[in-house]
Amino acid sequence: MYSVNNRAYKNKGKVLDKTVFMDLDGFLMASRKKTFQIEGSPIREIKVVNKKLANPLVTKKVLRKYNRLISIITELLVDDDEGGESCREALNQIEKFRLEIKNKYRAYLKKKELEKMSKQLMALQKEAGRKLMEIQNSYMEYMNSSKKGK
Repeated sequence: MYSVNNRAYKNKGKVLDKTVFMDLDGFLMASRKKTFQIEGSPIREIKVVNKKLANPLVTKKVLRKYNRLISIITELLVDDDEGGESCREALNQIEKFRLEIKNKYRAYLKKKELEKMSKQLMALQKEAGRKLMEIQNSYMEYMNSSKKGK
């Protein structure tokens, strides 16, 4: 592990044991493909501890995931299925994304960004819930009418 900081530590600029940094809270930037070479040591994981530095990195990553989620959800909501599976899947995807943001990235995102995503996701969640209720109601009406006809 390599420590980059402005303070005059005795270990400044030296490769350190990884266990020294395991306890620090920060955003972990891990890459499977790319490694950085620092003093001849390959570095794959970088932990950004400063929230101001981590914010643009996290924002970019979350917005990429968010835009992918929005396209998946709109595709699922436009899909016309009889059983409502696409609506359930859309609701599951929204909840999964919310939990991921809450657990991993909330500390590094600005409140304004979180509110914007939350409002849009709530609107899509209401739409998926409304569509699911319509499908369930039409199914119940069909079942009731088929029982009366016998």
